[in-house]
Amino acid sequence: MTDSKREESTARPQGNRPKTFSPRVVVQLLVSLVAVPFLPLLVSWHWGWWEAWVFGLTCILTFIVSRVLAARRNPDLIAERARFQQHKDTKPWDRVLSLLLVLGGGAVPLVVGLDERFGWTPALGVPAKVLSLVAILAGHVVSSYALVVNRFFSGEVRIQTDRGHHVISSGPYGWVRHPGYAGGLLAYLATPLFLDSVWAYLPTVVLMALLVVRTSLEDKTLQAELPGYREYASRVRHRLVPGIW
Repeated sequence: MTDSKREESTARPQGNRPKTFSPRVVVQLLVSLVAVPFLPLLVSWHWGWWEAWVFGLTCILTFIVSRVLAARRNPDLIAERARFQQHKDTKPWDRVLSLLLVLGGGAVPLVVGLDERFGWTPALGVPAKVLSLVAILAGHVVSSYALVVNRFFSGEVRIQTDRGHHVISSGPYGWVRHPGYAGGLLAYLATPLFLDSVWAYLPTVVLMALLVVRTSLEDKTLQAELPGYREYASRVRHRLVPGIW
C-alpha cells in the first residue's frame, strides 16, 4: 500500500489504459479477499470463532467498498494497483519492502490462527475486544478514505510521471502526510488484541517497523523528486501520528 500525496486535480491522463484483470490479478484478489482474511479460521479450524468471522468479514467488506468507491472516482487507479511489482520505475528498495509487507500482513493472521489452535493465549475481556474492534474499523476507514481521495495511491513507491503525478493535500492528507499507512498501523496494532493473541504481536511489531521504514524512505523520495511536496510537508508536519511523527 503506497501512500503517496498529491494536489487534487480533475485532469486525467489520456491514452490506452493498462489491462486491469489478468490471471495474476485474480490470484492476488483471491489471496486478499479469501486467504488472508480467513486465515485464522483456516489455520485454527475453529469455525465457531465469532471474532475471526468478524475480522474476516470486516477486511473483505472494507476492501470491496474502498475499491468500488476508488474505481468510481479514479478508474485508472485500479489499473495502477493491479500492476503491483511490474512497474520499471519502482524504487529498488521498495521492491523488497513491499514484498516483506505483504508477507507480514499474512504472518499476523497466521500466528493468530496457530495461537487459537494451540491455546497459547487466554481469552481477553469484552471491553478490550470492543475497543480493539473500534480501532480496527477506524484504521480501515482512514486507509480507505486515503485510497479514495488519492488517485496516486499506488501499491509501489514510484514517481508516477506517466499518470501526471502531483501533490494531494485534501481529505485525510490534511491531517498527516501518510494517512493510508497511519490507518494500517492502527488496524495492525488492534488485531492481535481483538483475536486473543499476544504472540501475534511478534510479527505485528516487525510489520509496523517495516511500515515506518517505508514511510520514512517514501517521504524522503517525495520531498526530493515530487514538485510541491516540500511545501506540502512544511504545512502538514507529521507523517503518521499527529503531534508525534
